[in-house]
Amino acid sequence: MKKTLLISISVVILIILSIVVYWNLPIEVTRKSDIKFGTELIEKIENYKKINGKLPETNDWQTLEKLGFKKDESAKPTYTADVDGNYELVYIDGFDGPYLLWNSQEKKWTVDFPKIFQ
Repeated sequence: MKKTLLISISVVILIILSIVVYWNLPIEVTRKSDIKFGTELIEKIENYKKINGKLPETNDWQTLEKLGFKKDESAKPTYTADVDGNYELVYIDGFDGPYLLWNSQEKKWTVDFPKIFQ
């Protein structure tokens, strides 16, 4: 009985510790595949901007699909551009933020709320 209780408590503590450690890992570790895919999209967007002298339009799905974006409703990340030549990639997970995002002004991946709105 004591042994079973001790094992059960140990397992619960181990699970709690694992969750705490995971939450405190940097986003570069926990969201590695999202960041990798997003960084590939950023390179393609920047190349498009060099060649065409402007960013792709937010709703120009023909161009965005050529760059690697997916049009379906669960598409991630979302792309938003403003009139000043800035853009964001946002991985929207759920209804409430903050979200994983990359902003062309900050030029880094962060967990934050979108700054560019359509």
